[in-house]
Amino acid sequence: MSDYRVAKKRVDVSPGESVRILRELQELSQSELSALTNIPQSTISAIENDRINLGVERAKVFARALRCHPAVLVFPGWDVSRESAA
Repeated sequence: MSDYRVAKKRVDVSPGESVRILRELQELSQSELSALTNIPQSTISAIENDRINLGVERAKVFARALRCHPAVLVFPGWDVSRESAA
């Protein structure tokens, strides 16, 4: 394992941006995600543009639809190695 270097963090991503990134990677429109989550498309747009907070309960709903862990959405910039050393 000494041949590998830890990847450097290049960009800070907000929770809303993480929703957008995962949605786009799965080739879903906001309307399609709205249908999967029963969250209005206008609310999804506001979350993705950081006009309103994602929140834990919405993160759980999005996580089910986007097939990821809610923490991926709520804490997109979490650095496990740095935070565990504190």
